[in-house]
Amino acid sequence: MSEELTAPVGEEAESTQTASQDNTEVMEQEAEEESDKQLCSEKNYEYEELRSRPFITPDSEIPENLLHLSHSFGYDSGRRGNLQLLDDRTLIFIAGNLLILLDVFTKEQRYLRSCSGGGIGSITAHPCKEYFAVAEKGHYPDIIVYEYPSLQPYRILRGGTEKAYSCVDFSSDGRLLASVGSAPDYMLTLWDWKQEEVKLSCKAISQDIYRLSFSPYNPGLLTSSGSGHIKFWKMEGTFTGMKLQGLIGHFGNTTATDIEGYVGLPDGKVVSGSAWGNLLLWEANGIKVEICRKEGRNCHAGIVQPFTLEDGQLMTIGSDGVVRGWDFESIDIADSSSDSSRFEMEPLNEMVVGHNVCLSSMVKSSVPDSYIWFAQDSSGAIWKLDLSFTYTTPDPECLFSFHAGPIQGLDVSRKSHLMATTAVDRSVKVFDYLAKRELTTSRFNQGGTAVRWAPPLVDQSGGLLVTGFEDGVVRLLELYNPQRLHVVTGHNPKGDAKLRLKQAFKPHNAPVTAVAYERNGEILATGSSDSTVFFFTVGEKYNPIGFVQVPGPVQALEWSPHSHSENRLLILCQNGHVVEVQSPDPEAQRPAKTFQLPEMPSRYFRFRSIKSQIKREEEIARRCAVKEKKKKEREERMKDSKQLDAEEEEEEEEEEEELPTIYIPNPPSPLYCGFYSQPGQFWLSMGGFDSGFLYHCKFSEEQDQDPKQRQDEPFDFLPIQNADEDPICSITFSSNRQLLLCGMHSGCIRVYPLQPDDQSLTSMQAYWALSVHDNQYGHLWHICCGHDDHFVLTAGDDGNIFSFSLLPPEELQKGLQRKRAKVPSPRVGLENEALAQDIEDPAAYSIETAKQKLEKDRLRREAELKIAAKQKKLAELQKKFKQLLNNNQSLSEHVRLKPQELQLDHRFSEQVERVKAQRVREVRKHMGWEEERCNIALSKIQDWFRDSLEAVVTVVAIRTDHRVSTYHLPVLTELSTQPRHQSRPDRDLAAAPELRRSRAEPANDSSKLEEEEVLRQPKARPAGIKLGFRQLERLRKVAEKAEQARAKIEKRKQEWAQLYAEKPSEDCEDPQDVQAIREAEENIGDLKLKSAKDFMVPKHLRMNTERKRAQLIGLEENIRGKQTEMNGRIMALRDSKVRLVSQLRDQAQQVQRVQQRLAAHLHRPPPNLPNILPEETPEKRLRYSKATLERYQVLREKSLQTMEQDEQEGVTTLLEQLEKLMEGEEGKEEEREEEGTPSLSASSLTREEEETAVEEGVELSNLEEELQMEEEIRLLHEQDCLLEQMETSVCEFDAKLRLLHHEKLRLDWQLKQADLCQLTLYQELVLLKEFERKEESLQEKLNEQLKEESNIKSKMEECNEELELTQGEIAKLEERKKAVTAAFQALLGEENKFEEDLTKVFKKKIKRVKKKEQTASKEKEEESDEDDYWDVGDYHDSDTDEEEAALDDSVCPPNCDPDLFKETLQLRERRLDLEELLAEKKKSAEALKTECDTLVKKEKSLKSRWKEAEDDMDRDKQQKMNELDVVVPLRLNQIEFVSNGSVPSDLSPALLLDKTELSRLQERTDQLSLEKSEQRDLYCQARQQHVRLLHDRKYMDAKIQGLEKQCDQQMMMKFGRLVDLEGLMTLSGSRALEELKQEKLLREAAYAKEIKQWDAKVDEARQALTEVTRCNTECLLSMTRLLDQKKELENKLNARQKKKGQQFQDYRRRVDQEAIQRLQELVKTQSQEAEDLRREIYHLSLKGVHVLPPNLAPKNRLTPLLTKAHHTHTGRQGPGRPSQQLKAQQSPIKQGAN
Repeated sequence: MSEELTAPVGEEAESTQTASQDNTEVMEQEAEEESDKQLCSEKNYEYEELRSRPFITPDSEIPENLLHLSHSFGYDSGRRGNLQLLDDRTLIFIAGNLLILLDVFTKEQRYLRSCSGGGIGSITAHPCKEYFAVAEKGHYPDIIVYEYPSLQPYRILRGGTEKAYSCVDFSSDGRLLASVGSAPDYMLTLWDWKQEEVKLSCKAISQDIYRLSFSPYNPGLLTSSGSGHIKFWKMEGTFTGMKLQGLIGHFGNTTATDIEGYVGLPDGKVVSGSAWGNLLLWEANGIKVEICRKEGRNCHAGIVQPFTLEDGQLMTIGSDGVVRGWDFESIDIADSSSDSSRFEMEPLNEMVVGHNVCLSSMVKSSVPDSYIWFAQDSSGAIWKLDLSFTYTTPDPECLFSFHAGPIQGLDVSRKSHLMATTAVDRSVKVFDYLAKRELTTSRFNQGGTAVRWAPPLVDQSGGLLVTGFEDGVVRLLELYNPQRLHVVTGHNPKGDAKLRLKQAFKPHNAPVTAVAYERNGEILATGSSDSTVFFFTVGEKYNPIGFVQVPGPVQALEWSPHSHSENRLLILCQNGHVVEVQSPDPEAQRPAKTFQLPEMPSRYFRFRSIKSQIKREEEIARRCAVKEKKKKEREERMKDSKQLDAEEEEEEEEEEEELPTIYIPNPPSPLYCGFYSQPGQFWLSMGGFDSGFLYHCKFSEEQDQDPKQRQDEPFDFLPIQNADEDPICSITFSSNRQLLLCGMHSGCIRVYPLQPDDQSLTSMQAYWALSVHDNQYGHLWHICCGHDDHFVLTAGDDGNIFSFSLLPPEELQKGLQRKRAKVPSPRVGLENEALAQDIEDPAAYSIETAKQKLEKDRLRREAELKIAAKQKKLAELQKKFKQLLNNNQSLSEHVRLKPQELQLDHRFSEQVERVKAQRVREVRKHMGWEEERCNIALSKIQDWFRDSLEAVVTVVAIRTDHRVSTYHLPVLTELSTQPRHQSRPDRDLAAAPELRRSRAEPANDSSKLEEEEVLRQPKARPAGIKLGFRQLERLRKVAEKAEQARAKIEKRKQEWAQLYAEKPSEDCEDPQDVQAIREAEENIGDLKLKSAKDFMVPKHLRMNTERKRAQLIGLEENIRGKQTEMNGRIMALRDSKVRLVSQLRDQAQQVQRVQQRLAAHLHRPPPNLPNILPEETPEKRLRYSKATLERYQVLREKSLQTMEQDEQEGVTTLLEQLEKLMEGEEGKEEEREEEGTPSLSASSLTREEEETAVEEGVELSNLEEELQMEEEIRLLHEQDCLLEQMETSVCEFDAKLRLLHHEKLRLDWQLKQADLCQLTLYQELVLLKEFERKEESLQEKLNEQLKEESNIKSKMEECNEELELTQGEIAKLEERKKAVTAAFQALLGEENKFEEDLTKVFKKKIKRVKKKEQTASKEKEEESDEDDYWDVGDYHDSDTDEEEAALDDSVCPPNCDPDLFKETLQLRERRLDLEELLAEKKKSAEALKTECDTLVKKEKSLKSRWKEAEDDMDRDKQQKMNELDVVVPLRLNQIEFVSNGSVPSDLSPALLLDKTELSRLQERTDQLSLEKSEQRDLYCQARQQHVRLLHDRKYMDAKIQGLEKQCDQQMMMKFGRLVDLEGLMTLSGSRALEELKQEKLLREAAYAKEIKQWDAKVDEARQALTEVTRCNTECLLSMTRLLDQKKELENKLNARQKKKGQQFQDYRRRVDQEAIQRLQELVKTQSQEAEDLRREIYHLSLKGVHVLPPNLAPKNRLTPLLTKAHHTHTGRQGPGRPSQQLKAQQSPIKQGAN
């Protein structure tokens, strides 16, 4: 990776290109020209000034770039909308406090840090992809808009929310930006982001918001959705400015759901998802319809999100990992059915991305017309999807794979740059953090919870991993390089690393939370949330040693370091307990029944909070300091002693202020991490209330106390700055312990430099801190240092994994240039080992559980064996005892032992009795329900017989003779309420055959006339162009649209037909008027007398036996109800009398007690006490007791003895005798009671007189006399009050009885009237029963008529069906006839000279006679079958005589093709056959019409006769009922029939009317006059409305004509002629047209390719021309140099000739002359060549014809130079071979010219 990728944290990656900068500047200039209000382009921000930086303790020497970000290995896939696309290869997503720009192809990463340091809330990309917005988190965070690709801040939007942004989105045109905040304000803001201004702002809602977006079709509409809501926003202009109005979506009858995604439709509707997988179509702010699949299936399994609308498809994704496309038009017009609010449809397209895939967001590629989408998978992946849905669509491609969810475990190798991680997504991953890549991944059935790399002492290769999982399983995994296994196995595996299961065991029943190796590598300890720690021996195979139980879930395990003398394990529990145990001895003897280690040496510590105490001490120290400071100030400032005293008093008052209380959290604060400091001492980091400190603790010497009840306090503490709300979650040291690295709860990294050997952490003061993971949920639980201390690795709950380097990137690259992460080689023999057996069942037994089960099984088997042995021994003893009993029985009686003597111990018998009693109780408990059932049945039987023996109760007044009695309620008359059986012809109607036999069978010959292919064979069409999927899809869609248009037109026609069918006729009446007339006839009527001859009983008032019986029963029930109500009131009065009698007796006793204390002359006589008479309580006769039953038995025995005598003397019955005896006894008892009361009063009176006499002998004092008088007055008052209460109670009871008596008399009068009415109803019932027989006979006739009517209807239906079939056959025959004619025309062809003659032959009418059928023998019939066809004879017609005379159809016209003539005759035969069949069908159709008319007339006559018979029966019945006498009691004032001032004796001509009906008739006369005037007014209004409607009709007709003309004009303007619009709408796509278009596209592509080839050739020619020009230039330069050399040589030669002697002049002259001659020839030649080259350059520059030099011939042309190497070689030719060079360069020029 490049250097910029390993830059320090927060350093900006520089990847700006010159072209992109120029484009950005051009766009900025254009934007400035468009808007004058835009900010000045010079307003730019520097990223380095804005980005957040590490916090460093002031005045410390810690460098700012202590850690340098190296790489990010994670992805926060659970964050909503955490994937955006900037260009075709750059993805961006949020990783904690970083924004990562990921290259899809090279996988390189670039980083942008959060500017606030509080994290990033949301991101979005601008539609033009030149900007992207980053909405941050923190205190009043900002939205920063960055430029791309410069990555410089462009605009900063401030003040949009309080804590964090949850969603941002650009409008479709990119001018506006919408943002919404999270809790607590949930502020929705619209920004003019280029101006950094807020346009609109309001609170969105008080719930979490997941998504906010603009409508892509209307920029004034927005939609937001989230937790249980969706809201629709609209920007509207008002007189005060723009406003943002929101409508909350109402779910109605649909269950409210969280809405993750939605898509806005063009017409303003919105389609949203739901939590259960269906789509919701929103219109306005309500759900129009819920969309699901056929048969009620959900659209997706789980959460569904619509994400785009493209090509007429609504695309959706779901948590089921499927992408589906739905027809937009069907959704847009979707409507719910009447019985359900759902609309069912099936998707058009579907793509299954993969299993265990949960798609949460989608972004589309920025390439135009691309179908590529990038998907965010919540399961930890990024996918590349092609949603073209064609046959060539590639499979989904997983671009990147990460952990999903919180990282549960992280550890690094101690030998190489390798890192292992695990998470709840059931995967274990190994990374090479030096090479920044993932090596391998293994997946299991359960999520991982812990991972530990085995130290080199355990595994020298450094390839052993120990991993813990959620189900308590621990797996040993071997990491090896499979490439090195190739030498042995012979095959070449893929990948650089692979994990192999070595061993799996299950020590726990809950998730494994910690794994640790002992310092010597001999023991492995595993801790779990089931509060156990298990120990294993380390070796080739890990064997269990045992486990210990701890007081709480295990948080961490740490073995003592080598510096400690003893080998101990420190166990940290989540609930604040710390346990230290001695390392177990692997060789020691263990219990065989369990793995639990007994009495292991251990020490316990339970953390007790001291934070409140620390705060209290700090407050005391602060106050002391303030006090000292004030004291010094006072001493300096004040000198007066009085003032000092006053100040001291104030000071004392200040000291009396209450100090902070000592607070102990309950439940205790959680323990996060800890580590050893010294033997027996350790540091702890607590969460919750106790955060903000590191506590130094040690184990107490007193360990006898219960660990769960301990309370131990730390002996020292270390405050951590800024950690009260941000506790330390994890701590690690560098290998030299000079750096302490802390992972904070807020996702921040802290680094503390330490002094060497600082176990007490006294140097832990200054620190370096940087926010890396998410500040809200990215808790940093795992932080590690690399084996060489060059790297720091972190993993948090936000799913992110980061690697940091402690060295600068440059030094790191130099130092690690030769180092690489080394994957261990496979063990020897690994390829031959079998795979270890894995534990896949989550419910599998743990090691301890399996052992306990084995032990239980062993004990059970032993117990069964012991029981069998005991049972065998017991059987033997029983056998011996029986033998002894037999021997004892055989002895003589005086020697025989008694049973008591055989009893060994009485306790055995007592035990047996106790067991028997227990069983009896169990039986009673078991039979309790049956006992209760029997008791209830007995009570029901008693109540039944008591009710049947109900007697009349009479209540008598106390002071008067008034009495009132109850009614005797008779049993209701058992009148049959079942309707009489009527044999309706329903069965016959239901049994009518569904499929009727057609009477008109087709002719036998019609089966022979099958439809033949008479059309011409289609011409062979050349093979069309093969259409692509898009063209076929377009044709299909066009056809579907045409079909839909056709369906709409058909539906519209049906609606018009229905509308015309509902159109009333000219003589039709208003339905409201008809209904009003019907109601008037039924309710008002003309009030004819029932005795009138023309009186007809309305149908709803017609009476039959059932109705009359129901009236009679209803009357009886009403009478019984009234009587029952009165009886209840009388019984209530009787009960009140019983209570009154008992009350009066109590009051009489009170009066007696009062009178006992009064003098005799002051006594008032009490009233007579009433008694309850026997007639008032007749139910007492039914009470019985045991004594009563005994007396009855005695009487019964006596009666049996004297039965004959009793019968003769007429003695009363036994019950009457028993009643008399009982009454006599009751009377005696009452007399005794009455007698007992006076005796009591007399005795008391005597005693009182004695007391008075005694008192009279004693003189009373004045005070005693006054008290006696006061007591006497009080007693007199009490006596008077009691007597008055008694008198009042008696009077009130008598008054109630008199009132009830009057009401009963009134009820008796009403009941008498009801009896008279009941008598009349009974008479009418008898009369109706007499008519019932006549009705039955009439009903039988009616049934016959109905049956006949049903037969007629069935025949009519058959006739209509046959008529329809016949008409259909006629239409088919007409079509076949036309087809024959068309076939004849096709047979003739065009311009046939025999067309006229052959047409006459074809149309000639001939007479065809059918031979008589022979009925002789079968042989003759078979012989005649061949001749049994239609014979052709001459058919003479006056019109065609001349033609027939000239034309002979049996002879082919001369020069005519005989085959053509023969086919013409055959077609004529076929035409004649069809015409005859057509004539027969028409005759049968006429016959069926006649038959239908006859049946209709017959049906009408049957109905009229049946109605007349029914009316006659009703008239007779009413006449008979009118003859019945009805008794109506009247008062004289009710009789208004007066003759001569007196009532006549004969009232038969009088008319009896209801008074209310008479008054109603009188009022009706006045109403009719008013109605008459109203109707007159209505008539005038209706007439005016009629005239107005006529005018409207004329206007509408004229308007229709105008519209038709306008439509015709529009068609003429558009099409040039009148067209059929319906046909135009229903036109489907033309395949030929599409093929031509496809052919056009193919040709264009071919031509473009050819043009491209010619362009390439032109470029080659230009290059060749350039090369030739360059060569010629070199030649000219060579020639110039040669001329210069020549001149130089000539000068030298002249100078040399002057210096040479005479002896050499002759020889030299000759040589020089020869040389001069050669040089002159050479110069001439070169001059000629130079001239030729100039001409050639000239011609080449003009692209003219190439002219060769005169001394060169075409035959000497060389091969064109095609490569650059040839050109170079040619350029290197020496100056002596210019001709060849020219020849080599000329050939390609000519080829290009040609």
